[in-house]
Amino acid sequence: MGPNARIRAALAAAILVVPILPAHAGEPPASAIDLRVIDPGDHSIAPPGEMLHRNQLNLARQAFDARRGAIAAIKTPEQIAARQRSVRAFFQQALGDLPERTPLEARVVSVHRRDGYRVENVIFASRPNHHVTANLYIPEGRLPCPGILLPCGHSDEGKAGETYQRAAILLARNGMAVLCYDPIGQGERFQRLDDHGKPVIRGTTEHSMANFGALLVGRELAGYRIWDGIRALDYLASRSEIDPHRLGCTGNSGGGTMTAYLMALDDRIAVAAPSCYITSLERLFATIGPQDAEQNITGQVAFGMEHADYITMRAPKPTLLSVGTQDFFDIDGSWITFRECKQIYGRLGFGERVDLFESDEPHGFTGPRRVAVARWMSRWLLRKDEPIDEPRTSIAPIADLQCTTSGQVLREFPGERSVFDLNATRAGELRAARPKRSDVELRNEVRRLIGLAGRRILPARPRIVASIEVGDRRVDKWIFEVEPGILVPAIEIASSRVQSHVRKVVRVVEEWPTSVEQLLKLTDGTILIQPRGMGETQPGARVNDAKWFGADWKEAFLAFHLGRPLLGQRVVDVLAVLEGLDDPATGERRRYRLVGVGAAGPIALHAAFLDDHDRISDVAMERSITSWEDVVKQGVIQMPLSNVVPGALHVYDLPDLVARTAADRIKKPHHDSDRSAKRPGQ
Repeated sequence: MGPNARIRAALAAAILVVPILPAHAGEPPASAIDLRVIDPGDHSIAPPGEMLHRNQLNLARQAFDARRGAIAAIKTPEQIAARQRSVRAFFQQALGDLPERTPLEARVVSVHRRDGYRVENVIFASRPNHHVTANLYIPEGRLPCPGILLPCGHSDEGKAGETYQRAAILLARNGMAVLCYDPIGQGERFQRLDDHGKPVIRGTTEHSMANFGALLVGRELAGYRIWDGIRALDYLASRSEIDPHRLGCTGNSGGGTMTAYLMALDDRIAVAAPSCYITSLERLFATIGPQDAEQNITGQVAFGMEHADYITMRAPKPTLLSVGTQDFFDIDGSWITFRECKQIYGRLGFGERVDLFESDEPHGFTGPRRVAVARWMSRWLLRKDEPIDEPRTSIAPIADLQCTTSGQVLREFPGERSVFDLNATRAGELRAARPKRSDVELRNEVRRLIGLAGRRILPARPRIVASIEVGDRRVDKWIFEVEPGILVPAIEIASSRVQSHVRKVVRVVEEWPTSVEQLLKLTDGTILIQPRGMGETQPGARVNDAKWFGADWKEAFLAFHLGRPLLGQRVVDVLAVLEGLDDPATGERRRYRLVGVGAAGPIALHAAFLDDHDRISDVAMERSITSWEDVVKQGVIQMPLSNVVPGALHVYDLPDLVARTAADRIKKPHHDSDRSAKRPGQ
């Protein structure tokens, strides 16, 4: 390779925030041009906007089928115990590096006497300089009593939300203490404030934003929330009024998620009742799709871990599934999960210890569900199996339940560290500790992280769709079928006056040129491609968080579940297209300058680094992120979730690939076995 071949990934034009909106937003120019390749009316293929989603569901279905076979083979208590150990080990490993226990530094800041109970406002540190605000409801009467941990669902008010107050009051009036605490992103624990002390983003959006950094440093947002719950349980069990051998956990929605996680991981939870969460991942994916960050564990589906495992992991401890007929969490999935759990509990000889309560209501910790949970807790923790009613009572004003004087822990404590800060600190630690690896070792690690380990990339031959004349240019439209059901549209810009030309540049883009002027700026021999789920095959518009995380955020979560990040899947598209551009008649092997634009920048960089067949002479990234560590440090950022590779910063950052690729543009050996391998599924 000549001296001019080099990496241009750190161009001055590069910016950190990748624009989500297409370049043609707003009124089209007078010279607008439509370069669509895939005919949306072609019923022989899936609608372009559904292609990626269907593909991910098909891959997930294979994993669900394999899991069904594994569960059906479990017949004995010994086999159940072996699966419990295996699933718990996977779950703990997937969460990342949970910290050591440190002093809680707990203090009661105020006490409010109520009818039949008192409420103590409590602050404790789940990690150094990372505080949790909570309310402890202690009943009058016989002590010590059982203690119930109550994780909140997604409401701005957090622990002061009406339904959580009412649940705590009902349990307290029936002889059980309750600790209800604010999750991050809610109540007094928003993790990013503006100059006026107001939340920059809220609730699930903040959770999913913090998850960018968590994933990149090899953690899960769920891990932060689980650790808060474990330390809250530590505090609850430490109180003299509480019997540490009679602990329970219940929560609704996001609190139901946390209940499911905590009851599976913390053996101190004797009785549990997750509400409005448990369905099955298979039914969830087939209906509303993946939800917010903490409900998605990387590699979970590929491993074979389902909602039922949160319950059977703790079998035969008493567990109630509280569900809603009209909930958006699919009720059929709830019953499928319950049936599996009932069989497992029955094989252990304790079928009566798992049950399901269904009320014909929509999502929420409604009165009937609160009563059902209170009765379940009373049955197993107080040995009382009696009817429980919920009289209408007043709830406390938010101010009475506030633990900080300022209203936010970030403003209350000097040196307070948010989850964004914890992610950034970890990113710096990983950079300093990353071991030096040879080129071969680093390529193998990158392939593993992006889901390409052992994957053989086959040439994707193009089929011509159409040719159009635009002034003195000819635009050829192609479709590459990279794998069954995955179509990559492409266009080539050529001179209409020249019979032959040399293809020189491949641009990986999110959108086609939208005007003749844009088209004419491209040089002859330029090929533009849109990998799966981008451009023409981008998933349909989504209201929830698309502006922050990209229109393909649900597909990105599906890909994480499968252990195949979308970035890696799109690298396959680029390399397969480059292989397919060879002339099969002559066997001529061509080389190209590869350019990744916007969200496609990291895709192009990874493709160049993993280019074993010496297809790429040099690579450039335009208007793209240039460092994952910068993303982690910035915290709040508009960027497609599909640009994230879980655990990447343990091994490399984007500048590492830039440096290695720049020094590695000499000809690399190609592997003929790759070219002759069978296409997956054939």
